[in-house]
Amino acid sequence: MYSGKRVGTLYVVATPIGNLDDITLRAVKVLKGVDLIACEDTRRTKKLLSHLGIEGKKLISYHEHNEKEQARKLVSRLKEGLNVALVSDAGTPCISDPGYRLVNLSRSEGIPVVPVPGPSAVIAALSASGFPTDRFFFGGFLPRREKALFEELKEAFSRPFTSVYYESPHRLERTLKVISENFPEREIGLYREITKLNEEFLKGRAEDVLRELLSQNRLKGEIVILIPPGEGKKVNPEEVDVDTLLKKLLKEGFSVKEAAKEAARRTGLPKRELYRRALELSVN
Repeated sequence: MYSGKRVGTLYVVATPIGNLDDITLRAVKVLKGVDLIACEDTRRTKKLLSHLGIEGKKLISYHEHNEKEQARKLVSRLKEGLNVALVSDAGTPCISDPGYRLVNLSRSEGIPVVPVPGPSAVIAALSASGFPTDRFFFGGFLPRREKALFEELKEAFSRPFTSVYYESPHRLERTLKVISENFPEREIGLYREITKLNEEFLKGRAEDVLRELLSQNRLKGEIVILIPPGEGKKVNPEEVDVDTLLKKLLKEGFSVKEAAKEAARRTGLPKRELYRRALELSVN
């Protein structure tokens, strides 16, 4: 751990995901005050800074292809006492965007890391979707390979809470076709171009959502796909492997109480007995 007398601070600054007016007052203050700004695309960050009236800032390119090298260089500057702001092209850094290595290395070197919260596409989509939000799963970008995509979607449709994913516009048609072919009656939500001029939210069966998008050539833009909680699948209590089911639920993040409740719902077995067994499994 670094033990120098004075080090700088790394600020993790969320920036707008579309509408530039979504920047926070605190973010503007931080961007004006730091010595360096680490960003994915200097051109996009310059556009934002110009909109905010911030001139003369030194920008350093920091993206997925140079993370390791640049993280070390930036930490060296932080050790010299310079303050650094980390931004992504849009939204909150480190959330399906570069930044983890810099934050992790800074922490390990004893450098203060301060979050400056703000826009996030996943949170924005959840908040306005109408789907349950008390508990949710965020899976980043959906898998590229079709087999992995199917397995991920199968898991998502079985979860008892909302699942949220990003998807590339180039793969969106394929993804919606996979959903419509394998889960034809299940409803999804799709947010496109959040906070931008052409923002829209579509809700319904994947087949209908795809038809709507194709009708006006709208398979483009930034995409968030939301999958509401599954119904769960009742099983024959005599056929179920209770330990396997409980272990799976606990691994997925259920508390002991929640795992027992969900297992009881799926199997019809007494919740008290399942709670006792889940408690035993959780400490082993």
